[in-house]
Amino acid sequence: MRHAALLLSLCAFAQTVSAAQAAFGSGDTSPTNDTEYGFIVFQQHCTSCHGNPAVERAPTPAQLRAMPPERIFKALTTGIMKTVGDTLTDLQRHKVAASLSGRPLGASGTLDARHMPNRCTQDGGPVELDAGPLWNGWGVDRMNSRFQPAMHARLDAANVSKLKLLWAFGLPNSSSSYSQPTVVDGRVFVGADTGYIYSLDAKTGCVYWSFSAKSGVRNAMTLATLKINGAMRTAVFFGDLQANLYALDARSGKLLWTRHVGKHYSNRITAAPAYHDGRLYVPVSSWEGIAASVKDYPCCQSIGAVAAVDAATGRMRWHTPVIPDGAKPLGKNAAGTMLYGPSGAPVWNTPTVDSARRRVYFGTGDATTAPAAPTSDAVMALDMDSGRVAWSYQVFKNDSFLVGCPVKDAVNNCPPQQGPDWDIPASVVLRKVAGREVLLVGTKPGDILALDPDRDGALVWRRNLTGPVVGENPPGSSTGTQVRATGILWGGAIGPVVSYYGLTTGGVIAVNTSDLSPLWRTNFEGKPTGNAAGTTATPDLVFVGGGDGRLNALSALDGRVLWQYETNRSFDAVNKVPTKGGSIASGGAVVVDGRVYVGSGFGVVGGTTGNALLAFGVE
Repeated sequence: MRHAALLLSLCAFAQTVSAAQAAFGSGDTSPTNDTEYGFIVFQQHCTSCHGNPAVERAPTPAQLRAMPPERIFKALTTGIMKTVGDTLTDLQRHKVAASLSGRPLGASGTLDARHMPNRCTQDGGPVELDAGPLWNGWGVDRMNSRFQPAMHARLDAANVSKLKLLWAFGLPNSSSSYSQPTVVDGRVFVGADTGYIYSLDAKTGCVYWSFSAKSGVRNAMTLATLKINGAMRTAVFFGDLQANLYALDARSGKLLWTRHVGKHYSNRITAAPAYHDGRLYVPVSSWEGIAASVKDYPCCQSIGAVAAVDAATGRMRWHTPVIPDGAKPLGKNAAGTMLYGPSGAPVWNTPTVDSARRRVYFGTGDATTAPAAPTSDAVMALDMDSGRVAWSYQVFKNDSFLVGCPVKDAVNNCPPQQGPDWDIPASVVLRKVAGREVLLVGTKPGDILALDPDRDGALVWRRNLTGPVVGENPPGSSTGTQVRATGILWGGAIGPVVSYYGLTTGGVIAVNTSDLSPLWRTNFEGKPTGNAAGTTATPDLVFVGGGDGRLNALSALDGRVLWQYETNRSFDAVNKVPTKGGSIASGGAVVVDGRVYVGSGFGVVGGTTGNALLAFGVE
């Protein structure tokens, strides 16, 4: 009976794919080119049955997501579902299977390091955090500054022009290069949308080990050394797209523990956990709001959160939802479907740890229901020990957004007015400015805020990168207005004196960290492309990737372009798999010990897909 119910549910699901493609259109910008396409369709058309207690025969979304993609794909191609599968294109069948399971087809043992020709000939020994230059986690330090000191960078303006490609590693069977690499003790740790984690030699690209997670891995790895099971170990911590958190032995890749930290089937971990003093602070985001506008979807119940987890055992210490009271029934829509709210406010960024004040800071995303909760599009501070909300500062008010909803003439579950979908996607940065510490917040429309952590997040100043000082509610920040042309997505590099921001419409701007007064701006030659990826800086250099796949190194002094490399091309990979770069649109360059490492091929939303991890060094 359970098997029959599964096949019945797959049939109903598969039949919606063609209709959804027609609704969204075709071509290079179609969601069929997006790794989340099948999941979008599932939310639009299937959750009125799957997850609905009144439909007992339908497996829950969690049960469907636990199935491997090969099982779903087989049912559509050669199994009892073949009749329906024959009406779909091969791409559609792959997307249905891959999106539900959270990993592409073929993500099996053939992707294991044991089957690769570039296996490292020696074990490599223990991984030590104090063994030399490193880049650990997303933002390189607990402040999330993305500013690499000279002693760890060992690369400067005098020799950056000599950078050459040392090796390329192809993420096997990957369709999108998600994960920013972490480099510790001569090893590179990186995740893939297949759910595999790889440990590579930083100099040669040979592979030490691999580990298969339950779903795709988008975030950077965070390493820490602590006592686990009675012995001191260096562990690798990361999350997956089903909100599972993992700890692996950094030397061997063996699983130490795993913990599920989500409360809703659409919860996921897309940003790196932060580590401090034996605890992990884990951001929880969601994909529920991507396309929940159809009349049969019970919109919306997923809520962003941050969880504190014991790094040695995986024990949950606390779990704090961004919207404290949770989503409640609000009444039914015109189709008779129950609606819920308030909801949304996913956490897309790595939390920043303030050990002196015992606080954890992070930014939240927009709401999925109206009216928007006051903790959406906000900066929040939690007590490190209890998870209690210490304070919250809302950057943008009245921002309720559902992808797929019309801008005007709202229907069904859509907010009365869409957007503007501004979020706080970048990590909040703790820096000393003019003799005192402030929290610096970058935003999509280009506003930079300084908040006072000693006065419950009170606003110190708020400015726009291309405009004058503005008030607490700047022009363009209210619902329904046009988004400013210049903005920040995944974050700048915040130095003690100068800060550098890649801009969503292209280019890089340098400003004084103390007052945000502009120093220089560089616009790259050719067709403008978004430079939304995380910016990386050293005392001499600024690195920024582009949606076109170009990696740029600029002089930190005056913004001159010192080196460029086109990554949107094919590579001969050390592991002998087909390898191609693409957009650099999320994770940024990692600069360690005279080398630069970058993932190329982030194609989640409109980008050029690829599966390349690239390493550059000075000859």
